Amino acid sequence: MIPGADVLSGLMVVWLLAGSGTIAAQVTTPYAGQEQRAIKALAPEEVDGYLAGRGLGLAKAAELNGYPGPMHVLELADRLQLSSQQRVATQAIFARMQVKARELGERLVAEELALDRAFRDRNINANELTQRLAAIGKLHAEVRGAHLEAHLAQTDVLSPLQVQRYASLRGYGEGEHPHVHKH
Repeated sequence: MIPGADVLSGLMVVWLLAGSGTIAAQVTTPYAGQEQRAIKALAPEEVDGYLAGRGLGLAKAAELNGYPGPMHVLELADRLQLSSQQRVATQAIFARMQVKARELGERLVAEELALDRAFRDRNINANELTQRLAAIGKLHAEVRGAHLEAHLAQTDVLSPLQVQRYASLRGYGEGEHPHVHKH
């Protein structure tokens, strides 16, 4: 055996263990800092969005397949050459959607907060978890539905040419959505 090999081996082990501890201490997760949120599962922007009735990307299935959203139609009203009747109808669709999405969003945020508190307080079991998740899932689907329904209603207000123009103005390819049909 080489003189001092045991000491050298021991030093290597100590060095490796110390080094791995240093590395472990420096590792962070993508969730670091999120433990400070009021509702851990929702970013503050998401909470604000639900409470304000904003879309939060929930209507992409409609938007990106040629079904315009009322908020963006109102923003582009002049460029889409909306008639006064179309403006009034679009404003009504947007207002109905906002009321429904806000009310549902408030309930969704409240349910998420209750779930967060149940975990924080260590006051939850598998049965209650299942019930809470079902309520949250239902509310999320209803919020999404409010936005998607508005896109359906909006499409019926516009001419096919306006729908194509909308898509073009929003930057969606050539603005062609051959599968969009009026209901």
